Amino acid sequence: MVLDKDKIQTQEETGELAPMDQVEERVDAEMKKLEGEAKKQVADGLQDKELAREGERLQKEGEQELKEAKER
Repeated sequence: MVLDKDKIQTQEETGELAPMDQVEERVDAEMKKLEGEAKKQVADGLQDKELAREGERLQKEGEQELKEAKER
C-alpha cells in the first residue's frame, strides 16, 4: 500500500486539537470547578461572603469551560 503524501493532512492543518490537548482542557476545567466548590464550602463554614462569591464564580467558569471542551 502506497500513501500519497500530497493527500495527507496534519492536525495542525485541519485545526483539530490532539486528543491529549482535548483531555487537558477538560481536566483544567474540572479542576477549576472543584476548586470553586471547595472555596464555597470553606467560605460557608467561615461565613465569608466574598470567598463564597469567588468560589461560585470559579465553579461557574469551570462548568462553562468543561461544557465548551466537551463540545469540541
